[in-house]
Amino acid sequence: METTLHRQLKQLYTDTRSHQEVPLDNYRIDVVRGNVLVEIQLGSIAAIRDKLHKLLVDHCVLVVKPIIARKHLVKLSGRDGEVVSRRRSPKRGTIMNLFDELVYCTQLFPHPNLCIDVPLIEMEELRFPGHGRRRRHRENDFQVQDQRLLNVESIQRFATATDLRKLIPATLPTTFHTGHLAEAIEQSRETAQQIAYCFRHMKITRQVGKEGNAILYRFKTTRSKKRPPCSTALSSLPLPSLPISPVEMTTGNPN
Repeated sequence: METTLHRQLKQLYTDTRSHQEVPLDNYRIDVVRGNVLVEIQLGSIAAIRDKLHKLLVDHCVLVVKPIIARKHLVKLSGRDGEVVSRRRSPKRGTIMNLFDELVYCTQLFPHPNLCIDVPLIEMEELRFPGHGRRRRHRENDFQVQDQRLLNVESIQRFATATDLRKLIPATLPTTFHTGHLAEAIEQSRETAQQIAYCFRHMKITRQVGKEGNAILYRFKTTRSKKRPPCSTALSSLPLPSLPISPVEMTTGNPN
């Protein structure tokens, strides 16, 4: 069942000439804006990897992958019940969480027909006690009733390998290993290893040697290329205006 969060993000990317839930090539597209297909993906991008591979052959696709910067957990007494408690989750997402997705999509991005928008969002999740379809029951099991968008802090767009490279601070040494990378981006070594894996397979970096057991990398020199028409259409698509918190749902015919 579609969540309120998914509907709100669709609305954020819909203008007066857009259409929602459009059938195309045995798929259903969240939003069609001119010749750009917009896919809102709350789950893993890898889950729609095959779908994207097929759509990208003939279409321009914009994938919207939100990252949860702040999450509020709202406990209900039961399904559609009263609010029992509300607390903020200690987990905080950052733009670097994008590489949690890209590590499974290095054969998909970059692509001249693909852009990825990453909204950093604040949202709330409504939960009630229950086990759902779990075979093993635990005392604190819960089911999610809905998710709602509260605020959009920022939106970043990634169309090329250069866009990803811009996430790395200039303080990174010219020749570096994942320890240097982790220090430069102020993230864990595990996150740095994910980024290094993505960069290597996306041909953003090249291996130049080893320092002990650590692999050394350098960024490849990038050459400016003439953008194909589809890439130009994606890049010219304006970023949505950030709504004022709290986000309000607009009404109207989505089609």
